[in-house]
Amino acid sequence: MTDDDDFFLQEMQGVKKIQQAKKADLAKPHKATEAHKLRQQAATREQISADPNHLQHYEVERVQPHDVLGFKCHGIQDGVFRKLRQGKYPIDARLDLHRMTIEKAREMVFSFISDCMKYDLRTVLILPGKGDRNVEDPALLKSYLIHWLPQLEDVMAYHTAQPKDGGAGAMYVLLRKSERKKQQAREQFSKGRY
Repeated sequence: MTDDDDFFLQEMQGVKKIQQAKKADLAKPHKATEAHKLRQQAATREQISADPNHLQHYEVERVQPHDVLGFKCHGIQDGVFRKLRQGKYPIDARLDLHRMTIEKAREMVFSFISDCMKYDLRTVLILPGKGDRNVEDPALLKSYLIHWLPQLEDVMAYHTAQPKDGGAGAMYVLLRKSERKKQQAREQFSKGRY
């Protein structure tokens, strides 16, 4: 033994092992108490009554003010997307987001798309602006808008608008056909086939 070992043993004389308290057995499921059940029910009620708007408003990846952007869901025909991109569909409604806060724009986009679906609108124009005047945070609303649109199940495609409709500061948005519109199309295209 070395001097260090002797010194260590000398210093450790009289030291006793720490007694450990009993630990909870996490392997066994605990029986839910009545208070626990009430808390669960209250939390569920709060979630149900909470804001139905699921659009996320945390920090998103930024785009540049003059970026040309597009998105289409699987199954959208190339010809349909091309016509949207070229601005060849009539615009049924417009939403201007200029000078709105992110939270206000989030609310407006969600309710606008919901309203468009209620009225069977198919192609709409949303104007977030380019955001090129905001030197500190360029293209802020535009960045959030292109993040939100794919989160909405009724949005089938979007693309930067043509210059006549707002260019890089506007988006054409193609919405899902309602069941009524699908039935009308089936009837129209099936005439004369029998």
